[in-house]
Amino acid sequence: MNHLQALDYVVFFIYFVIVASYGYYIYQRKRAVNTSSKDFFLAEGSLTWWAIGASLIASNISAEHFIGMSGSGFALGLAISTYEWMSAATLIIVALFFIPVYLKNKIYTMPQFLLQRYNTTVSTIMAVFWLLVYVFVNLTSIIYLGALAISSVSGIDFGWCVFGLALFAVIVTLGGMKVIGYTDVIQVFVLIIGGLVTTYLALNLVSNHFGYGDNVWKGLALIREKADTHFHMIFPPSHQYYKDLPGLSVLIGGMWVNNLSYWGCNQYITQRALGADLKTARSGILFAAFLKLLIPVIAVLPGITAYVLYQQGVFSFEMKDAAGIVKPDHAYPTLLNLLPPGLKGMAFAALTAAVVASLAGKANSISTIFSLDIYHRYFNKGASEKTLVRTGRIAVILSMVIASFVAPALRNLDQAYQFIQEYVGFIAPGVLAIFLMGFCWKRTTSTAALLGAVLTIPLSTVLKFLPVWTGGLFPDFAFLNRMSIVFVFLILLMAIVTLLDKKSKYQERVIQIDNSMFKPSAGFIAASILIIGILTALYTVFW
Repeated sequence: MNHLQALDYVVFFIYFVIVASYGYYIYQRKRAVNTSSKDFFLAEGSLTWWAIGASLIASNISAEHFIGMSGSGFALGLAISTYEWMSAATLIIVALFFIPVYLKNKIYTMPQFLLQRYNTTVSTIMAVFWLLVYVFVNLTSIIYLGALAISSVSGIDFGWCVFGLALFAVIVTLGGMKVIGYTDVIQVFVLIIGGLVTTYLALNLVSNHFGYGDNVWKGLALIREKADTHFHMIFPPSHQYYKDLPGLSVLIGGMWVNNLSYWGCNQYITQRALGADLKTARSGILFAAFLKLLIPVIAVLPGITAYVLYQQGVFSFEMKDAAGIVKPDHAYPTLLNLLPPGLKGMAFAALTAAVVASLAGKANSISTIFSLDIYHRYFNKGASEKTLVRTGRIAVILSMVIASFVAPALRNLDQAYQFIQEYVGFIAPGVLAIFLMGFCWKRTTSTAALLGAVLTIPLSTVLKFLPVWTGGLFPDFAFLNRMSIVFVFLILLMAIVTLLDKKSKYQERVIQIDNSMFKPSAGFIAASILIIGILTALYTVFW
């Protein structure tokens, strides 16, 4: 296997020194002063709009995109891009309706919103759910996929890759949100440039294979021609991967439940904007929406090029595991191994940047929820600011250690990106139902919210396994459709429970809402129209 050359290590070392040195410098500087918990967890007032937007993308984009989404691009095609493109539309809604509510009510964590709107029980249950998902699904999958890719490209042992990624992420995270936010600007720049380089060279590889020389546009035309079935966004029920992306549900169904829960009710996403003013937060979120439009170019197209080349017999060995089974998630590491020295180091740095930035963001959110919503509330109500920050740093280290030990258990996955989406989707319907009912209906009771919190995982589990338990008598729903069903059921259940409680009509609104705060600026409207126009054109062309 063509591992990294000396020039690749030089390029990667430059990237590592820049990011790690800056992170360590800020960490050391913060140790000399009294860092408040708000500054450590939120970088209150310190992040500019471009830092917020970059940090949102850096926290979101990771190995599951470069590796997992490329793998899904190999197997499913461009349709997997709907997660990215629909996210751009979702971010507009979040900026318009969700963020103003959080900022108006000085919300610092998602459990805090639930505490303020409902009660301690709902808040604590969801805090525990989030911590479990963040550690055992998000952190573990990112470490696993990142280590897998880095090991494949560099030849370094998988275990050492796990250790190196975790250590690098801890160095960045210990400096707090301000360090994460501004190092994320570097990370996003590196991952986009490196990702574009990989896509460019992959398309040239296709063009060369068919005898057209280095011609990226010809390469793009060739993959469209040779893999026409991979360029349809909406799958019919007869499609092999309909259960992964069930037709129109990606536009009007479960995808909205998935995305609104992720982008609007998710600590490690909203946290970037919670320390800013409304104008800055909205501008940063719109910047992130524009960047989301670009992600399929650097994450999905390489997977499709790998599919076309595999069909031509180019990657007949590399795309298979030891048992001879085709593994779609091998697509991106295989392409990286074909890059020339120097450029391969840049792509390698881009992959590492995505992994480290995402790990840092999630670890910081884990420490925020644990420190403010668990430790401070139940174990040390009189904790000083210094104690809370120290507890947060300990939580970062422990969560990374736990995830590093669990990560190797994911080795048997075929398409890791789909695994992440499906199992995070067990909690998403309940989360979104609780938040939307809390936003939109002041009568919604704590009992109703508690039912939504407690039932979301059991209902999702029953719908997933009932076809097996009943021998096929019960329909086997696609997971996005399961999310829609559970979400609608929980909304109806919460409404019924609330209406049956006669006292609910006298319940005072505990969340402040001023309709004027939802009014967008002219610039926000113009940018939103542009994003929606681009999305409409994309779905029209690739329907």
